[in-house]
Amino acid sequence: MIADLPKIYQLTLLPGGWQLPVPAGHSLLQAALSAGVRLPSLCRNGSCRTCLARLDSGQIHYTIEWPGLLAEEKAEGWILPCVACADSDLVITAPGASALMG
Repeated sequence: MIADLPKIYQLTLLPGGWQLPVPAGHSLLQAALSAGVRLPSLCRNGSCRTCLARLDSGQIHYTIEWPGLLAEEKAEGWILPCVACADSDLVITAPGASALMG
């Protein structure tokens, strides 16, 4: 019997226009790095806010109870990709994103 494959969502990352796969349960930061795209990051635990980005469409959940965002920022669509996981296909705007040099 074949095991169920993990769900893969698509992340469109603006303004660069990258389209990246995001396996269920992986942070957006992990998925971007795996696909060769660097998002600004320092702490990777939701407290420093270096990776702050805007969720333009889609649904996420966090790996921690309350990331380092104000309630007003969450209401305006700001997210922290280092601790955010996809629950659907997503479009986010992350102005500091760049291709990794390889």
